[in-house]
Amino acid sequence: MPNQPEDKKKILIRVNRIKGQVQGIENALEAGVDCPLILQQICSIRGAINGLMNEMLEAHIKDTLVSGETNEAQRQNELNEISKILKSYLK
Repeated sequence: MPNQPEDKKKILIRVNRIKGQVQGIENALEAGVDCPLILQQICSIRGAINGLMNEMLEAHIKDTLVSGETNEAQRQNELNEISKILKSYLK
């Protein structure tokens, strides 16, 4: 979780926007909207999720690696964990 209140606020705004987009897809499916319009909304959500990942990653790096009071071993462990997460996300 981001330590800075402004980072947390930005991330929560993104999450709420994504929830609204997902609700929009559910409504469109229930209403029988044509597939191309729903697919476009899915593309929008994918972009929003990528933005969320970027914000969370930036906040985490800032909190743990830049401004955190960690030693070299702790920083290396954090880098390894971030690397695993990115590899998983980029599959």
